[in-house]
Amino acid sequence: MPPPPILQVAINVPLSRRFDYLAPAGQSVAIGSRVLVPFGRRDQVGLVLGLADRSEVPGNKLKAAKAVLDPTPLLSKEDLWLCQFCSDYYHHPIGEVVAAALPKLLRMGKPVYPEMDFLRATEAAETAIAGLRRAPKQAELLTALLDAGGDGLSAETLTELMPAWRRVAKPLIEKGLARRERYTAEDRQPARDLEAVAGPALNEQQLDAVAAVRAAKGFESFLINGVTGSGKTEVYLHLIADVLDRGQQVLVLVPEIGLTPQLVNRFRRRLGVEPVLMHSALNDSERLAGWRMARSGDAKLIVGTRSAVFVPLQRPGLIIVDEEHDGSLKQQEGFRYSARDLAIVRASRADIPVVLGSATPTLEMLKHCADGRYKRLDLAVRAGGAEPPSLRLVDLSRSPGQDGLSDVLLSAVSRHLVEGGQVLMFLNRRGFAPTLICGDCGHIAECRRCDARMTVHAREGLLRCHHCGASRPIDRQCNDCGAEAMRALGEGTQKLEDILTAQFPGREIRRIDSDSVQRKGAIGEALERATAGDADILVGTQMLSKGHHFPKLTLVGVINADQGLFGTDFRSSERLGQSIVQVAGRAGREERRGEVLIQTAFPENPFWDQLLDGGYDRIAAEAMHEREQAHWPPFARLALIRASAHRQSDALRFLEAAKRLAVEAAEERLRVLGPVDAPMAKRAGRFRAQLLLQAHDRQALHHCLSQLRLRLEAHPEARKVRWSIDVDPVELL
Repeated sequence: MPPPPILQVAINVPLSRRFDYLAPAGQSVAIGSRVLVPFGRRDQVGLVLGLADRSEVPGNKLKAAKAVLDPTPLLSKEDLWLCQFCSDYYHHPIGEVVAAALPKLLRMGKPVYPEMDFLRATEAAETAIAGLRRAPKQAELLTALLDAGGDGLSAETLTELMPAWRRVAKPLIEKGLARRERYTAEDRQPARDLEAVAGPALNEQQLDAVAAVRAAKGFESFLINGVTGSGKTEVYLHLIADVLDRGQQVLVLVPEIGLTPQLVNRFRRRLGVEPVLMHSALNDSERLAGWRMARSGDAKLIVGTRSAVFVPLQRPGLIIVDEEHDGSLKQQEGFRYSARDLAIVRASRADIPVVLGSATPTLEMLKHCADGRYKRLDLAVRAGGAEPPSLRLVDLSRSPGQDGLSDVLLSAVSRHLVEGGQVLMFLNRRGFAPTLICGDCGHIAECRRCDARMTVHAREGLLRCHHCGASRPIDRQCNDCGAEAMRALGEGTQKLEDILTAQFPGREIRRIDSDSVQRKGAIGEALERATAGDADILVGTQMLSKGHHFPKLTLVGVINADQGLFGTDFRSSERLGQSIVQVAGRAGREERRGEVLIQTAFPENPFWDQLLDGGYDRIAAEAMHEREQAHWPPFARLALIRASAHRQSDALRFLEAAKRLAVEAAEERLRVLGPVDAPMAKRAGRFRAQLLLQAHDRQALHHCLSQLRLRLEAHPEARKVRWSIDVDPVELL
């Protein structure tokens, strides 16, 4: 008999290699299936990437896999190709890439179709619930079960809703009001079709965009460059309907969970299908269920955030990336991939169209269009005949006002409220105030673990670091001089909410930021109320600036626009333009024209002339010219090698070694810059430094990185640091 094949296994460890194992005696193993293997002192779940008849490891040292976890391949040939592409392009260990592509339960070795405990309400529950007034917890649990309908609730979901649900459920089961059931996940039926509702007629530009994508024969990249309110989503809906009618699947990527509720409700209502969601707010069972449905083809429409780009598709027909400019589409820790770029790669491999949408496209996408690689589809007018909002600067030197709000802005808020409009006050800074300062000596409360100031959260009585998460009680005395003269300086969203409450008594004011919507489902509820117009004044951060439609909103106030004028990153002006144009686009999307007031202490800055005279197009054109002169992206390729350590010298010494190796491997077309301290040199108690590689073309950069990764993994200095390679970085921080 021929010897058993050698399994080439990807294991979730930071090493750029596959590990060889013998197949378990008498068992066949398919490429793409999981195996349980001994690794060091414990067992690990790995994925079989290949089969070989020989190994570099001596036969007497080869270990056998302990178990085969999947009788058939878990990932298809196309899914494995994507994982290998990611490992090669981002120069990241294949085992960690595979782990990122799998739901957590599968990484843990759980079955694809696990047995699940469910609790359901019985037929007697509805009439009996009124008799549970003296048992409020039982009534609460039974109400949740009745609201869930016939499907009931899983044990995992119940634990999130009510940690002690098992104790509460026992008397309900004894009374015959609830029953527990167990079955495998595959017994659950996919979401049933709903009734579709027709939408508005498309205008000429929307029709042209739909026709262009419909005409695509196989892979083609389209950039829908549509002003805010131009109806990009309507174009998406028509394209999705086409693909669903052909029996194929559609993957829609959105940058943040905050964009999901409104978009999903619109898809559900207009397309008549229940979208399958994939995002971080789901529990592990929900994520696995969505992954299964996408893989089997039961899910027709998948809507997800960044990691959903790896979801297996049985019959892919179209990929859409909404708000392609958003930095949230780039993973910033660990395996640093761009979901937008991988969506394009994946569409190319599947030979299907990919549609990228934005009112403020990145310079990279605009250059692709200018070079003819992507097709640009412009939506230059707002849908339904709505006018674009008017933009006006408020010079804080002439209208200083108080507490960060100018008299001009306060007067405009009053006027719009009296006229029945809704107001959005945009301040991209959560908390009560960004700084706690001593009025006597000027000492500022700083994080003890980061090179950053502590943010005042007055309602909780805490100082918090928004970088490492550290917190401590607000200092009552100055740590330097001992004076009891500590005061909050500057404004955050909490303070802004308090100021507006005092200025406009009786008005409904609602703050929406990551502090106020931490509870599961809170963001959806908050946005639903905001859309309905329940709140007179909305106070929010970047979370409110993207993709939302507030019909009554007529005024946007940008409170602290200047914080983006003097950024150290070469993308600062591009990002500031995107931020302001996006939040401005929330105003006046229906009958009444919107107004946008931008407070600035630097009205002479050239940026404002560019924005007011030519909008984002002018800002992008100016930035493109500057980047070309300076040889920055999109006219160059970058990679950033980061290192952090408990001692600053260790991080710098590792990067000095990396620089020497990079110079040895580099071609003339590549520059190696640094190492230098990161802009925030200390974070979470670790010192951070970075080395920048800059090349005129992709080939030179990747040639260097392919040699550098393996040599750095084996370098003695690597043991003292945490390090990473970031290809195409979007943040030089």
